[in-house]
Amino acid sequence: MVPNFSEAERHYEARKRVIEIRKFYQHLTVFVLCNPIIIVVNLMTSPGYLWFLWSLLGWGMAIVLHAMKTFNFSPFFDKEWEERKVREILEKENQKKSWK
Repeated sequence: MVPNFSEAERHYEARKRVIEIRKFYQHLTVFVLCNPIIIVVNLMTSPGYLWFLWSLLGWGMAIVLHAMKTFNFSPFFDKEWEERKVREILEKENQKKSWK
């Protein structure tokens, strides 16, 4: 029996998606487990300067960007924007060809 290619393709894409989600949750877990350690080290070694805030801010931004990529949340560059840009570029190329 010949496997249904579209079914195999769907399975492959679903598997890739699950791996992306798992990697995000691993990243989030490391963030949640490491930052309390960083905070304690900061407060024990130099309580006068709270440098752990820079770590939280930088790593927190990375977490947010990773989440946006993983869960396909892009408020500015969504699929409609991509399609619009593709059409725009193709139209410009067609105009260039028509002038030659």
